[in-house]
Amino acid sequence: MSALRGFLWLIGFLLAGEVLVTLTGLPVSAGVIGMLLLTAWLVLHGGGFDDIAASARPLIAMLGLLIMPGVVGIFFILDELAGQLTAILVALLLGTLLSVFTTLWLMRRLVGGHDTNARGIGHE
Repeated sequence: MSALRGFLWLIGFLLAGEVLVTLTGLPVSAGVIGMLLLTAWLVLHGGGFDDIAASARPLIAMLGLLIMPGVVGIFFILDELAGQLTAILVALLLGTLLSVFTTLWLMRRLVGGHDTNARGIGHE
């Protein structure tokens, strides 16, 4: 029952994002707006929604399947993207590097206080 409540929270924020996109005409995906709203909600309320975590775990496990339709859709518009190959490659490279460095920065910031024997195992 907890996972169902969490899924309803996720759907609610997706619908709120859809309403905002429809009313404002923002050129952003409703899912992105919904996740930003969910993030703001969790920050304002201190996080800790176990229901959302219970419904998110199975979705994260299937993330590859959830992304697949968008990836496959690219093949249908390859002709339109042909002249922009350099821009796409630069965006992919920079996006990947930024996400790796952001993850590294967050890991160091959040786990920084738990330094576990930086010289290796067995050195005492």
